[in-house]
Amino acid sequence: MIRLFLVLLSVLLSSLLVWFPYPALAVEQVPVAASAAAPAETVPPPEAASPSPAAPQVTALDLYKQLDAIADKAFKATNEGDFRTAEDYWTQIIETLPQTAAAWSNRGNAKVSQNKLQSALVDYNKAIDLAPDAPDPYLNRGTALEGLGKWEEAIADYNRVLELDPKDPAAFNNRGNAKAGLGQWEAAIVDYKQATELVRDYAFANANYALALYQLGKQDEAVRKMRNLVRKYPQFADMRAALTAALWAQGKQGEAESQWVSAVGLDSRYKDLNWLRNDRRWPPEMVSAMEKFLKLKA
Repeated sequence: MIRLFLVLLSVLLSSLLVWFPYPALAVEQVPVAASAAAPAETVPPPEAASPSPAAPQVTALDLYKQLDAIADKAFKATNEGDFRTAEDYWTQIIETLPQTAAAWSNRGNAKVSQNKLQSALVDYNKAIDLAPDAPDPYLNRGTALEGLGKWEEAIADYNRVLELDPKDPAAFNNRGNAKAGLGQWEAAIVDYKQATELVRDYAFANANYALALYQLGKQDEAVRKMRNLVRKYPQFADMRAALTAALWAQGKQGEAESQWVSAVGLDSRYKDLNWLRNDRRWPPEMVSAMEKFLKLKA
């Protein structure tokens, strides 16, 4: 699960100010001093050709404005779901300023959104080489490692984020996801709980907390959290779908069906059990409950 853009990520403008040296200014040449002794005879110099117009100099401010405009286009493309175009814009910035760590990290994010996970890792590694004390590239690399099922490596990256920023809620949430990938549900709950304590309105951390509770057999507590989240965020398809499965398992068919209509109206992917298992990565007990609902519903 990817940090909400969360998360998704690095701020280009600050990178332009901090992570690259401004281009050197053109230096005006100092003329050589004339000889003190005058020549005996003055020979007129040949007529000089008219000088060509000087090419306009690109200043640091000009470059900053150009890259700022490209970054705006990249973020706009990301918001519109056009990740291939966003990737191209970040590439333009990298080609101009290859030392800009945030551009490498953001291009990695665009690649993750296209499921180009191995290629994204290359970009994150470069960002980390350039800015080893910046937390975002580690956080982003962790999400790619999770997508590849490399849970322990992802946890190591999230641990590094928390060394740099001990109060990063996304790092706690994502580390909980990686621990869940290892089947360490009790440990995952500790991380989800910490994320929600740092940011009480962190919707996905609260959702993951509820799902983990369900996996551990604490169905009543899980359903209470799901209900609270649906009340607070009526458009939250994930919790409406989870509540559907949980309520159906409790024999509350009418309420379950009502939640289901809303859930699939918001996001039809919840009909796909493979997507739930492998992409959204619901816990096994939650997927099993949804599978029973879908079979009986059919």
